[in-house]
Amino acid sequence: MILQALNRYYEILLKDPEQDISPPGYSAVGVSFVLNISAQGELLDVLPLFDQVPQGKKMVERPRRMIVPEQVKRSSGISPNFLCDNNAYVLGISDKDSQDPTHSARRFEAFRQLNKDLLASADCETARAVSAFLEGYDYPKGREHPAIAPELELLQKGGNLVFMFRGTYAHEDPAIRQVWEGYKVGKGANPGLCLVTGETAPIARLHASLQGIRGTNATGATLVGFNAPAYESYNREQGQISPVSEKAVFAYTTALKYLLSSANPNKKLTIGNTTVVYWAESEKQGYAHAFDALFEPPSIDEQVFTDQTGRKKSEKGLKEVAEKIRHVQKLDLAALLDELKNENPRFYVLGLAPNAARISVRFFLTDPFQKIVERMMQHYRDLEIVKEFENQPAYITVRHILDETVSKKASNPEASPLMAGAMFRSILTGSPYPAALYYAIINRIRADMDDSQKNIHKINYVRAAVIKAFLIRKYRNQPEEPIQEVLVMSLNEESTIPAYALGRLFAVLEKVQEEAIGKMNASIKDRYFTSACASPASVFPVLLRLSQHHISKAEYGYISDRRIQDILGLLDVQNNPIPARLSLDDQGIFILGYYHQRAAFYAPKNDKNAVVIQPLESK
Repeated sequence: MILQALNRYYEILLKDPEQDISPPGYSAVGVSFVLNISAQGELLDVLPLFDQVPQGKKMVERPRRMIVPEQVKRSSGISPNFLCDNNAYVLGISDKDSQDPTHSARRFEAFRQLNKDLLASADCETARAVSAFLEGYDYPKGREHPAIAPELELLQKGGNLVFMFRGTYAHEDPAIRQVWEGYKVGKGANPGLCLVTGETAPIARLHASLQGIRGTNATGATLVGFNAPAYESYNREQGQISPVSEKAVFAYTTALKYLLSSANPNKKLTIGNTTVVYWAESEKQGYAHAFDALFEPPSIDEQVFTDQTGRKKSEKGLKEVAEKIRHVQKLDLAALLDELKNENPRFYVLGLAPNAARISVRFFLTDPFQKIVERMMQHYRDLEIVKEFENQPAYITVRHILDETVSKKASNPEASPLMAGAMFRSILTGSPYPAALYYAIINRIRADMDDSQKNIHKINYVRAAVIKAFLIRKYRNQPEEPIQEVLVMSLNEESTIPAYALGRLFAVLEKVQEEAIGKMNASIKDRYFTSACASPASVFPVLLRLSQHHISKAEYGYISDRRIQDILGLLDVQNNPIPARLSLDDQGIFILGYYHQRAAFYAPKNDKNAVVIQPLESK
């Protein structure tokens, strides 16, 4: 299903004149140098071919992206390309020659033979000029060539080279292209039934490697591949085990390379060690724009939303969705999606993780676009909770959440990749969050100590929001929701749930200590919170006795004393008012009660700027 979806997306990209997508038989690669040759095959110049591209706040040089004859997949041995290859193949020069004197020589000879054989069939001056260069070039003396010597250091760093004749790239000559395309058709492998397209066509032996996935080898990794006898069956090996035609392999790998590349205006996402790409089965890029903004609201980038691309006006609705999310404004997605004239294409989200020279599929999710939006907004609604400070984001992103699962003092503060992938899957499917996320947050609350200098807060906005959202999603589809009354945005002063009331009580006891003593080295939160959360019966009698001392010293101690009495009045004196143990769910409720009460102490009376995420009505 993944390959079929990517195959269809390739057809969409191929029809789009604004996308520089390579047609069958060609590859889009970075080219670092061009060899300018004369009609007699003399090398006139070696010209660097780098483009200045922005990277953060600075400009960096990148090889120019070109559509060249399809590159071969190299795993071992010598495999030359046509008219575009690295310096070892094209010029017979490599920094590996010191270890193996024949390293470059063998590669240049293979490159020369393949290209001369193909160019012999092309009746044009360009083909004759390149053939003359290959015939006359003395590669043992290449380092001393007056055109190569000035660029030798850069050449040996790697990169592809192409040929130019009279101001035109050789691989773009019509006669040469015709020869290459005929060669590709005639070179077809054994025909078979393609599992992707259902057509009888030449079956690919190897699938192209993919680059741009975090954690994979620098040379790339393979999504589909078989390289050991353990995978063989019925005397089938490599591509014959899972037959996919050369045309389908080219289509899905080209589409995936585009999604992973910087040419894609919708940047790939990273969650833990998982690289996420996404696309809609539509010619409009606006769907992916909106998904990107829903996933991680960044600062507004005006270039994304200008109409320089000449897209249809129906995309404005999607851009408005993204703009409003980026500016953290109140959303009315139903109205905005109505502007799309009921268009609701299928949307795809693919998570890829590294596995040595292989690529593992962490998740593959697909649904109509509106369903994806509904689930993303449900995720944000579940996380909605009163803020501690006005400048905190209304939309808590996945990155915010994952950052709270690891210690800020860790040398490698990376969240568990399996947990990150499971969480993203739960968001897009509307299922409960993984239990590992909840346990990780609870463990961090137990382990962390407040440290304002290192920006460490034992209980903060994000952690409280995650606890609330986890419990909401866990109990949402259960017939009875006994704790629903406390899974709300802000303080519920009427709740009689013991864990919630005890969390509130702890916040009041902490506040009266602060009022009585002021700044201190270790508060009751530092000393007793973890124990009070897990075993309240062993801690609260001590804290209540201690509070009387604090109340007598605090200027407004009588107010806190009244709050303590009101909260204790919510507990059922006849039925275990302070439990000996709290379950993990009750510990989360305790933390929510504490957070809600603390936020209520400092909340403004009328918060007119609060963002309320409205539900999106299903059509």
